[in-house]
Amino acid sequence: MPFRKKHPELPPPTPGFEHISRYWDTAHELPAAKILPGEYYVTVRNELITTVLGSCVSACVRDRVFGIGGMNHFMLPVGAEDKVVAGADVLSNATRFGNYAMEHMINEILKLGGRKENLEVKVFGGGRMIEKMTRIGDRNIEFVHEYIRAEGLNLLAEDIGDIYPRKVVFIPATGVARVKKLKHLHNETIVQREQEYKSRIEQAPVQGSVELF
Repeated sequence: MPFRKKHPELPPPTPGFEHISRYWDTAHELPAAKILPGEYYVTVRNELITTVLGSCVSACVRDRVFGIGGMNHFMLPVGAEDKVVAGADVLSNATRFGNYAMEHMINEILKLGGRKENLEVKVFGGGRMIEKMTRIGDRNIEFVHEYIRAEGLNLLAEDIGDIYPRKVVFIPATGVARVKKLKHLHNETIVQREQEYKSRIEQAPVQGSVELF
């Protein structure tokens, strides 16, 4: 019988994130949190966060001094009035939803001890994955760029656009982010997952604004 290496026991998840799927990543020898569309995860430990993106966008945000950070995975809902406009007085459904996705994650980082002036961001995704709806990825990219600019955050790196899905791995403790374009993968599962998520968020009520600490 072949010898199987016993993996260390996973540390408990960050409080409030017990619903996130976690496992031991053998390639990095680290605990890992796998997030799906609409989810985010924040950690103070040396663990990685991973997801697979199609048209959705992930912002990887960390405090460069304390190593506290997280990753989200979101898409803007589509509506006739939804257009990201810098300095608009009235927020569209899409912009309000995107703000909610970003600010909840950032608030968690700050509550765990991060400082806004230390935050740095890496952005991934926004591929042209859904046929006849090529603008979805572009709109997600436009939003996250405008959000980063408006909040005065430091954008360090990005890998966005194109036609391929991406697997992203982010280690907040070190700031290392790895991205792999999945050029030879059957993408039906990714598209189906994002279509289901898109339907969900378009039926959900618009969330209110969130004040940053």
